[in-house]
Amino acid sequence: MAGKLYLCATPIGNLEDITFRVLKTLREVDLIAAEDTRHSIKLLNHFEIKTPMTSYHEYNKVEKARELVEKMGAGTNIALITDAGTPGISDPGEELVRQCVEAGIEVTSLPGPAACVTALTMSGLSTRRFCFEAFLPSARADKKERQRILTELANETRTIVLYEAPHHLLETLKDLEGVLGDRKVSICRELTKKHETAFRTTLGEAVRAYEADEPRGEFVIVIEGKTPEEIRREEAERWESMSLGEHMDYYLGQGMEKKEAMKAVAKDRGISKRDVYRELVE
Repeated sequence: MAGKLYLCATPIGNLEDITFRVLKTLREVDLIAAEDTRHSIKLLNHFEIKTPMTSYHEYNKVEKARELVEKMGAGTNIALITDAGTPGISDPGEELVRQCVEAGIEVTSLPGPAACVTALTMSGLSTRRFCFEAFLPSARADKKERQRILTELANETRTIVLYEAPHHLLETLKDLEGVLGDRKVSICRELTKKHETAFRTTLGEAVRAYEADEPRGEFVIVIEGKTPEEIRREEAERWESMSLGEHMDYYLGQGMEKKEAMKAVAKDRGISKRDVYRELVE
């Protein structure tokens, strides 16, 4: 019988956050695939787990995934762990899962810590709808792609969650403020650890704070989405910049009948259809 892939969530800081089920699985599988074996051996030693490990990371993920899938096809049970958190979330684990699914290998995920969800829930911002962007493309390596994503995020109405390294944090906050405006933000660091902090502020204030004090640690940035008030204000400014005739032409150009276009214009401008008709006639 074929083996199985177990995605095992590991602590993002506090070792007490590991689950009994993950510990049991790590002891019982035949092999553990770890993003950094030097890092993971500390975790395994702490819990006295002797299961063999192999390295699976960003730079060998495609070829090594094929090798691991072959092993599972021959009956080996494998646990995948990342440096911290849930495998497959912004790490090479998604490639191994993809290949397992294509090969018909059973995959199961053992829930546990994830920095993005931990930061979101303590941010004080809306949690009902959110989007996760992981790390933005590097400003130096792929400036156009970075700008494209930032432009998309400018109109995002859901709460936005990003990861960032300390040496890029200030630059990223400046870019976010420049494109999104001075939104509410919660900047979380040292999650689940003794000196855990959630800096609840605005993007502008955050820029000034980190210009004064150099950021340290790994960060999760949680940003307020575009609010309904902001959307309505932008739409009002857009219509005010048009003449009433241009506004009508906008809807007529979309294939609307004249009566429906007048109704839409009246709604956008907060006036009656009669006022629209009178102004057009005049």
